[in-house]
Amino acid sequence: MTISLQLDAVSGESSTRRALSDISLAVAKSKKIVVVTGAGISCSCGIPDFRSSDGLYSLVKQRYPDIVMKGRDLFDSSLFRDSASTSVFYTFISQLKRSIDAATPAPTHRFIKTLDTKQKLVRSYTQNIDGLEERIGLRGSSSQQAKISGKKKSKLKVKEVRNVQLHGDIHRVRCTFCSAEMPCTEEHLHAFENGKAPNCPECTSRSEARVARSARALKIGTLRPAIVLYDEPHPLGDDIGTIQAMDIARKPDILIIMGTSLKVHGLKKLVKDFAKVVHATGTGTTPNGTPKVQKSWQGKVVFVNKTPPGSEWSDIIDYHVAGETDAWANKVLEDWKKMRPSDWEVQQTLDHTDESNGFKVVKDTITKTKGKVAPKRNINVENVPLDDPFSSRPASPSKKPVSVPSSPSKRRQSASHYSDVESSPRKRRDIAKIADGMDRLDMSDRCILFADATNAAKNAGGDDLVTGELQPPKVKVRRTSASVVSKECKPRSRNTAKSRVEVWVEIGKRPNIS
Repeated sequence: MTISLQLDAVSGESSTRRALSDISLAVAKSKKIVVVTGAGISCSCGIPDFRSSDGLYSLVKQRYPDIVMKGRDLFDSSLFRDSASTSVFYTFISQLKRSIDAATPAPTHRFIKTLDTKQKLVRSYTQNIDGLEERIGLRGSSSQQAKISGKKKSKLKVKEVRNVQLHGDIHRVRCTFCSAEMPCTEEHLHAFENGKAPNCPECTSRSEARVARSARALKIGTLRPAIVLYDEPHPLGDDIGTIQAMDIARKPDILIIMGTSLKVHGLKKLVKDFAKVVHATGTGTTPNGTPKVQKSWQGKVVFVNKTPPGSEWSDIIDYHVAGETDAWANKVLEDWKKMRPSDWEVQQTLDHTDESNGFKVVKDTITKTKGKVAPKRNINVENVPLDDPFSSRPASPSKKPVSVPSSPSKRRQSASHYSDVESSPRKRRDIAKIADGMDRLDMSDRCILFADATNAAKNAGGDDLVTGELQPPKVKVRRTSASVVSKECKPRSRNTAKSRVEVWVEIGKRPNIS
């Protein structure tokens, strides 16, 4: 059952004031709002609507008394069948376009923009062709910036469209033959005022190009306002259907209908689809099986218009606010600011760093986050090889020591795989055996160890003996392969399976001090 509220009687009845305040609070708390508007929101801008006593239909009868046309016939697609009705249509559209150019957006338009700025607006759907929403920053579906160039299935950038123009845009013209669209210029308006339609420049250029190469000329279409008339398909009908399906899937909280009489069949279906979803918002069951309780501000369908809706909307529209849309929009914003002032707070930033103005930055603050914070990674030591442990160069003082991870699998391998620290287990065992053998050597006497048995047999005279100098006890271990031994040390047999590894040991005997 629809509840009627008189906007002018706010100061009188307490129940009316309470109900209007509840609607304002619902708008303030809601996060997903769908707005549907008609010609009534532009009346205060100087643009007459269609069905009131001072609307556009009445003005047409006054200007063309000899032409027997109903108001609906002026925006019906059948008018193009008669040249007289077509001339009347073009003349009337030119005057309407000039009145729209002189108009300015109303408070209702700014209210819709505020909802979008506060990230509460799902999308706006309008029957208007004036394009005033575009002036306040709501990109329309007829805008050139919202269209996709190229041969694609979709013609609109859905995410960029904030205002769906259900009946087109009077600020653009479209060719009746090639469907090319372009902005409506003063030249086009001058032709429309005389009751004539200008030729399409796209068709003209293609035809002239064919004639220049001695080909048959093409048909040239005429330009008409890019608006959608009654019983005429919308050029972007598929894309608008996709946008509506996406918005219904988002499950809006509130549906606001302003300035329309809800007489057009397509708009009636759109409103009913959205109202069904809005009423079901917040209901159902949780994953645990318990029923959900709808919040007090959810599931509201609000209709703001001078005239009440028909009886068919009694179970669809929850509230009818009788009055001007601008007055209701201003009241909602005032109540919103009183009820939730935090929504209107703007964070101020300091652009001037001079201390003479009384402000001084003392300390940079760090935002605290819940949970364990990961340590900050030092980008200066990322992907830098470790210092060679056998290098004789001193470590750079600017480099910080890198801690070795506890897990062997996470340790960074050194630049050289010959390192004794990070070598394989087998190599470490071999080094340990050599060190153990060195500990067992008898260091009491000074002795000489030959490098190779073959070398010892060849040099029986001891010419190539390696002798050590008399110095403090010192052990030097040097590992070499067979390839670095001199030619005299190479084995004579070439059938050796693998090269041997020789160890040179020089042992110096401690001098006797008498």
